[in-house]
Order: sequence, then structure tokens, then C-alpha cells
Amino acid sequence: MAFAQDSDKQETSDASDEIVVTAARTILPPNALPLTIDVIDKATLDQQMAISGSVTDAVANLTPSFSPTRQKLSGAGESLRGRSPLYAINGIPQSTPLRDGSRDGFTIDGFFVDRVELIYGSNALQGVGGTGGIVNQVTVGAPKQEGISGRALVQGSADNDFSKDGMGGKVAGLFQYKAGRFDATIGAAYEKRGVFYDGDGRRIGLNLTQGESQDSKTLSLFARLGYQVGETGRIDLIASRFELKGDGDYVAIPGNRLTGLPTSAVRGDPPGIPAANRTESVALSYTDTSLWGGNFVSQLFFNRSRDTFGGEIAPIATFQDPQIDPTLNLFDQSQNRSRKIGGKISYERAIPGFEALTATVGFDVLTDSTQQRLIATDRVWVPPSDFRSYAPFAQANLALFDKKLRLAGGVRYENVQIKIDDYTTLASAGRTFVSGGKPTFKDALLNGGVILEPVPGIRAYASYAEGYTVPDIGRITRAINKPNVDLDNYLDIAPIVSNNREIGVEVKRGPLDASATYFWSSSDKGQLLIANPGGIFDVQRLRTEIQGLELNLGVRLPVDGLRVSAGYAHLDGRYDSDTVPDGKVDTDLDGTNISPDRLNLAADYSKGPFSARIQTQFYLSRSFQGRVRDPRNDFGGYTLTDAYLRYQTKFGGLTLSASNLFDKQYIDYSSDTRLPTDNLSYFAGRGRSFTLGWDYRF
Repeated sequence: MAFAQDSDKQETSDASDEIVVTAARTILPPNALPLTIDVIDKATLDQQMAISGSVTDAVANLTPSFSPTRQKLSGAGESLRGRSPLYAINGIPQSTPLRDGSRDGFTIDGFFVDRVELIYGSNALQGVGGTGGIVNQVTVGAPKQEGISGRALVQGSADNDFSKDGMGGKVAGLFQYKAGRFDATIGAAYEKRGVFYDGDGRRIGLNLTQGESQDSKTLSLFARLGYQVGETGRIDLIASRFELKGDGDYVAIPGNRLTGLPTSAVRGDPPGIPAANRTESVALSYTDTSLWGGNFVSQLFFNRSRDTFGGEIAPIATFQDPQIDPTLNLFDQSQNRSRKIGGKISYERAIPGFEALTATVGFDVLTDSTQQRLIATDRVWVPPSDFRSYAPFAQANLALFDKKLRLAGGVRYENVQIKIDDYTTLASAGRTFVSGGKPTFKDALLNGGVILEPVPGIRAYASYAEGYTVPDIGRITRAINKPNVDLDNYLDIAPIVSNNREIGVEVKRGPLDASATYFWSSSDKGQLLIANPGGIFDVQRLRTEIQGLELNLGVRLPVDGLRVSAGYAHLDGRYDSDTVPDGKVDTDLDGTNISPDRLNLAADYSKGPFSARIQTQFYLSRSFQGRVRDPRNDFGGYTLTDAYLRYQTKFGGLTLSASNLFDKQYIDYSSDTRLPTDNLSYFAGRGRSFTLGWDYRF
């Protein structure tokens, strides 16, 4: 059964068949699907957020094949199974693949998230973007009890030395009301983060351009209105707004890679507007669990994001224009603006007269308009790009031999058009005129698999699935410096189609919860981020192949309330690095494009009002081999341990957590494996920090 109560696959639930993973677009239980699926429940998510502070960090801590986060606002280079995951909230895509600002991990406060659904590997279940998998955040549900209910949270955080500027805090509240068929939920969360300190007691450097979660303020708002229609129908209107703003109190001090001194920070006034992230979302849905004997789901949504990046005078070649400033000291900063409007509809039921066969049909529509502007001089860096997708799909699941054997498969037909008008690049790209176009992409994306479950709790499966995304078109279009380019024929903006083949075995019986999965995937024209001489990462379209092994083991010990778990992931990725690509992979993917191997160990104890967890992540050393290799980018590895304590009283729960319990000094994975000559991007990881919290439900 591809289900776990958390991403360490620790806990077996007797009611697991009742759990619906909405990201899978079916009400069938996870053990009926040929997929690797994890569900991080609310208790586990809250526990991890007390340790790490964000949903993305929580997912990364628990999932060995997810890359270590950068501990920054930008998640550029963070991956699941070596490819970019699709972040979604209630199925609404948060990613902006046309010009990937990599802010999609910070679009809602985890206080409003009821669970996180993880679907591993390339798939097209949610449309564009799921080449590494899907990270779907399901928000708080409708209230169950009549009248008023809710919860509150007060939380404080500090670095190891309890420095004044390292202090942070969070307050959040959620109020719910139910009266017969009508219910309403409204909530707000406010958080102030101090600066971060490393294990040696130094301030961690700031990436003022890409953005920071440290030295920032966040306000997240959430509302939900619902109405029950008949016995099985329901209308929901859900709205959220999230904004994270940097305070702009510090400037970076270069480190020294040769001596091992990391980038730091001092008080100062950086130029321009501090980096920020704002996301607004509204969704209207109607569902009916028994419409004509089947399950009907529909959703209309609007999503808008505005990602502001910090400003700079360097790199000189990027924003400079001698016609505006002949001294080449021109200051500028960029801002991504993206707007999505879409709709989803699906219907699922067992075939009358052939109840062993469950079929799902549906249709998705998505439009996405994205551009990147230079807001200090009001210039267009990335021209407005319009994405449109029409996608009918069908899935079938056949249960044989009393559900001991299942065959599953389906197809999604993607009809995609990308529209870009004529434009002229910046001076740094030669003020090149580019003829716009409407490149199209039409393809049938297939999936299929077989599931064998000879006895309850033991299953094996094999599957094949195709997923797709569009390349970071913004990075491509803004860098065109050759005349007479016609975007209709410019192959570099052809969509990325990747596949995922995997075989897995899972055992969930008695005290044992174990799984083993082997997967491999490839894409003929993948997307790699490769630094140019100016330190800016450009997109290159090359064949990539990735394979990996995931092992998980959880055991409930004879000691009442004690559970131990282990998780391991090995990833191997290569690409075609030849100057004239020959379609054969020959060089390892570097740290910008793939995560290190990792071993997770954890122990949980829960009895009565007391619960505790201690977890350790071993990020294993790695060298990158192949025709294109810089030994300075090899990874030395590091080990981090976290701890969590909770005591429940009738007046609420008290929690105390420590991240990086042993105050390990280390250089984070992203900094250690990229830009080996950039001393402003040599960031240490966060040292020991504490979080004390109180939460109350009423």
C-alpha cells in the first residue's frame, strides 16, 4: 500500500482505505494505484514546521529523495527525484514554469494546511509541471461540529545565543462556524523572522537578489465558505492571500571559499525594494460524491503572484544600458508577474454491470500569463508570455480476483499553445528584435501499471507514466542575441516530456511498515540550469537520464508508544554534455540539478499527554564525474539532528523544538556545489535554533 502517515512511512492506519489523495484525481484508496504516494498528516506537519518553519522544509526533512532546501525564499535547484515538483494548493498550481521564479514553496502558511499529499515521479495528473512529482497542500476542511470552533497558535524562536536580532515570533488564529448546511472558516497568521546564525555564531549571508526568509515579515490570510447541497453535494469558496516581505536591514559580506569562510551579513541599507513574494488565490468548487452513482468534482480558480527580486548594479552585463546610463552604474531590479485562470471537471464511477472496472473522465483548462519587468527603469526583461492548455483525460482501474490484482491506465491529451508577441531584448543581449509566435504542442501522455496485493498490507506494483512541463521560457527568450529568430520554429521552447518507470514493494502489517522502490526516468530535451560566465543561470536543453532507489522502514517497538524509522534515497543523474549533442548521456548532473544521497533516521515516542521525536539526516558526500566537471563543486556531506517535545494539557499544547541540535557548522548543499568562484553565494546552513510554542483548540 503506497500510503504513509508521514513521509518516513512510519505509521499504519487501520482506516487507510478511507483516505482520499485528491491530487491523484480519484477516490480509490492509494493501495489501488500504481504510484508511490505519501501523506503528511496535520500532526506530523505541525511537528516539522515547529522544527523547520515552513512546509517546504517539512517535506524536505521527511523525504529522502527531496533535495535539502536552500533555507532561502528561492527554491531554485530544489528537486524531487532529481526533477522539479509541481507545488499546488487544493490542486491549484503554484508554480510559474514560463518564468520560474522558484517562489512556489512560499504561497500559504502551513497553519492553514491540513495535510500534504506527495505523488512521486513524472506524471500529468495535474497537468503542466509535475516532472518530479506533485506536492499538493490540502487546506483546512469544513468544521464538523455545530457552532463556533477554532484554534490558536503563539510561537517564539531564537538562535543558539538568543541574539536580539535572531529572535522571531508567530501568532495565528482560525475561527470556524457551522449552522446546519452552511459553514464558514476565517483565519490569519503573522510571522516575523529574525536573522539566522550559523554553527559558529556568525550571521548567515543574505541573497538580496533572490530573496530571503530570514529578516522578514509574513502575513497569510485564509477564508472558506461552504454550503451542503442535498445529502452528497457541496459548494466551497476558498480564498487565500500570502505575502512575505524582506525587512531590508542587512547587506551581505563576501566570504572566502579558499579559506572556508562563509558569506555573512552586517547592518546596512540595500538599494531598492527588498525582495518579496505575494500570492493571491480564489477557487470555487462543486462536488457530489453520489451524482448518478459516481463522484463528481469541479473547480474554477484564479491565482495571481508577484515575485519581487532584490536590486543590484552587478552583474554589469545584465541590466546595463549605455543609452540610459553611459557610466554603466545603472541600478535595477526585476519582478515576475503571473496570473492563472483555470478550471477542472471530472467524473468517476464503477461501470454499471461491470463493477470491477472504475472509470474516470475529465477535462482541464489552464491559462497562464507571465512576464518579468525591470521595475526601477520600467523595462521589459521577459516579454509577456501566454500559456493555454486544453486537456481531456480518461483513467481506468480494473480490480480482479477479489482486488488482489489491479490493472490501471489512462491517457491525457494535452493541447498547448504558447503565445509571445514581437519584442526586443535588453542591451545586454544586443537589443535583438525577435519575431513572436504561437508555438504549439499536442501529445497524448500515457500512464499504466499493475498492482498485486496477494494479502492485505503486502503489495507490489510496476508503472509507467509521462509528465510534461514547459522550459523556463523567460530565461530563454531574454537571452536571445541572434537576429532573425522566429519563435514558431525555435526548438528551445519545445515542452519537456519526461517519463517515470518504477517498480515497488510495500509491506504494512502489524508493527512493520516498509517499502522499496526503484525508478528511472528520461527526457530527450530536458532542462538544465547552467551558469554562464556572468554567474547567471541559463537554460540548456539536453537529454537527461535519472535513476534511483528509495528504501523506507518503520517499526513499532514492544515499548509502548515507541516507533523507529529509517529512509534512504540514492539518485544518479546524467546528461549529454557534448558541444554538439549526440543523444548519449556522459556527465553527472551537478548540485544545481540533483540532490545528494541521503539517510534519514528517526525515533518517535507518544504516550498519554507526552510526545517526542528525534530525527537525523545524513547528507552523503558526492563527487560529480564526466566530461564537464569542476572538482570544486564536489560535495563533502554533513549530518543534522533535530529534536521535538510536546506536552498536552487541558489548556492547550506546549511544544519545544531544536533544529540542528548539535549546532553543526556546515556549508549548505546548494552553495557547496555551484558557483565555485562566487564568494557572495557561499552560505552556511543555519546553526542550532529553538522554537517554543503554545497551541489551543476550542
